[in-house]
Amino acid sequence: MKKILKYLTNRLFIVGVMILLQVGWIIVLLFNASLRFRFVSFLIKALSLFIIVSIVTKWSNPSIKLSWIVLILVVPIVGVPVYLLFGRSNLTKSTRLRMDEVTGKILPYLPDDTKTRAQLREIDHKAAIQSDYLKNAANAPLYQHTHTRYFPSGEKMFESMLEDIRKAKHSIFLEFFIFDQGVMYDQLFDELAKKAAQGVDVRMIYDDIGSITRMPAHFYRDLQKKHIKCAAFNPARPILSIFMNHRDHRKLMVIDGLIAYTGGANIADEYINVISPHGYWKDAAIRLEGAAAGRFLLMFFEMWRYIVDIDEDYRVFLPSEEVLNAIDSDGFVQPYGDTPLDHENTGENVYLNMINRAEHYVYMYTPYLILDQELMVALCNAAKSGVDVRLVTPGIPDKKMVYKLTRAHYRKLLDNGVRIYEYSPGFLHSKCFLSDDSLATVGSINMDYRSLYLHFECGAWMYGSEAVMQLKEDMLEVFQLSRERTVLDCSYRYPLLGEILQAMLRLLAPLL
Repeated sequence: MKKILKYLTNRLFIVGVMILLQVGWIIVLLFNASLRFRFVSFLIKALSLFIIVSIVTKWSNPSIKLSWIVLILVVPIVGVPVYLLFGRSNLTKSTRLRMDEVTGKILPYLPDDTKTRAQLREIDHKAAIQSDYLKNAANAPLYQHTHTRYFPSGEKMFESMLEDIRKAKHSIFLEFFIFDQGVMYDQLFDELAKKAAQGVDVRMIYDDIGSITRMPAHFYRDLQKKHIKCAAFNPARPILSIFMNHRDHRKLMVIDGLIAYTGGANIADEYINVISPHGYWKDAAIRLEGAAAGRFLLMFFEMWRYIVDIDEDYRVFLPSEEVLNAIDSDGFVQPYGDTPLDHENTGENVYLNMINRAEHYVYMYTPYLILDQELMVALCNAAKSGVDVRLVTPGIPDKKMVYKLTRAHYRKLLDNGVRIYEYSPGFLHSKCFLSDDSLATVGSINMDYRSLYLHFECGAWMYGSEAVMQLKEDMLEVFQLSRERTVLDCSYRYPLLGEILQAMLRLLAPLL
């Protein structure tokens, strides 16, 4: 009874019910009005046609277009209001202008080193082309004087994070989708509180929806009492808003502007396997020490300034040139962010570039395999061209519906030569790409519609870095621990029914 009462009084449940009631009220109002007044029915049909034309003429993903068009055509009274509320990836004008202003403040701190870029071009022209894309599309400078280290699990990452936090001298900034009470959070909070008491500037950004069911109400007050500054991205409110569909899915931590972490792990016990709700939780992370950490610092401040609307001189948080130049170069590193504000699908395009330009192999970790047409074609074409294309997905799901969606994409990939593995020990949550022993990216970006089109995300693209081969070593081990799927595994007892169900799942995927 206590669990039921706790669930019913949870803020997310209350907000969700209030929003559903508002959506339901609008739909019922339109339905009743269309029955009583013919002109209302005509207006709904006319609006449906206008919206469909608008969707068709947009430069956006065809799969997403098709899903919304089918919903609007089949059930216009439901499809029209739901699309207007949740279907538009673009945000309000005021939101875009505010974020553009914040980005404009950050750009002067992102100079691009033309010598570094020229050096990469001399070494590998194809890699330089991919790097140029990130610079031009995502304001992502290319860095040297950075040492990289790959972590094959959340627990290894967390051990290193705690060590670096204890050595922090000036600042510790964290931005995570989820903070959850438990062993991991308590250990982290204790160390952060100690550093804050010593005068270190400690700040946290969390996504309100991501943490809403996991942290007690007003937990930020406890943080503030310990002199830890805290800000919530896009707080959940019981009113309809198109911005509620966009979340801060980034995972990053920056210490003294010199050390940065990113990857798939949040701050919750399952990520370090203190608890095991889905078998062994396989995650991945990257540690950067040197110049490239500064880009993650500025990425944090972009979000911080957007939320709290306070301007600062970010130079005081960046290490001196002397400190950075003393760090040996470990290949090339290019941290990048992805936002739903710029109409540029940076995260997806990084993946597409790596797939399309791979010569020998491309290996991928992803917890969710919900592909649009572009990714599907790229993977199939690469495999048919003789590239060794391998995907690793979870062996034990965390969300059953998403797991069914993931498997609904297997058959076409397998038919075209893509090799698919399911991680037998448990749930694989890593988001990593590796190709040709030279290129890799590690970050927060899933291969699904929400990560690729709706969320704020981040990652680190690397060429020739130590972490690239560390990732390869991990992937080769994971292949051995995983079960390789075959076309026979995709057979159904009733083939026609199975094909229809999978087709319906793929059609609805962009709406979920």
